[in-house]
Amino acid sequence: MDLTPFLGFAGISLTLALTPGADWAYTIAAGLRPGSPAPSVAGLCAGYIVHTALVAAGLGVLLAARPDLVAWLSVAGAVYLLWLGATTARGWRRAGFTGGEATLPSGGSLGDAVDTRGGAAGTRGPVLDFLKGLGTSGINPKALLLFAAVMPQFIRTDSPLPVVAQTTTMGLTHLAFTVVVYSLVAVAARRLLAAKPKRAQAVTLVSGVLMLGIGGLLLVEQAVGLAAAVA
Repeated sequence: MDLTPFLGFAGISLTLALTPGADWAYTIAAGLRPGSPAPSVAGLCAGYIVHTALVAAGLGVLLAARPDLVAWLSVAGAVYLLWLGATTARGWRRAGFTGGEATLPSGGSLGDAVDTRGGAAGTRGPVLDFLKGLGTSGINPKALLLFAAVMPQFIRTDSPLPVVAQTTTMGLTHLAFTVVVYSLVAVAARRLLAAKPKRAQAVTLVSGVLMLGIGGLLLVEQAVGLAAAVA
């Protein structure tokens, strides 16, 4: 079996995973928040599982044939990034913590807050972090481009492997890259910056501004493209 197409896709996939962008900004911000960054990273990676499933189901071909649909999805992604960036930038003063237990703005400990709010409320944070991560990668234009436009170029109809198997293999390969890269980014952010509040606050603010910038540029780009298509 010719592995050239798979290796070609893997090279592009790894390059994209290593390229700082919205996913990186969200991962760094997650690493600097109290609590584990694992739900945020898991949400990001789950988004790529969704992309893989959609492409394997044949929806990637539909998206490739409908650039207008991709454009509107990109608009939705841009709006989401603007919201996420504003939320992250607004909370920059709370970034960073020292010692084993994070402190809340009120001065109490995170553990105390979990105890007083009860189990259901205590799990709301990780679930929300997971959903934010899922939304970040799920409608990330970079991910849409990789799965809807790039991946089909490496699918071989004459391969002994079915198209679904090729798609799944490539999707899981990208998933593996993102799990490793984003986990390392989150851990590095926490170890290098979490105990240094001023640096953590600065990086969190930059992460939020980066997401705002990416979202704004993407929104303008898609608005211009849609306006040109209508004209």
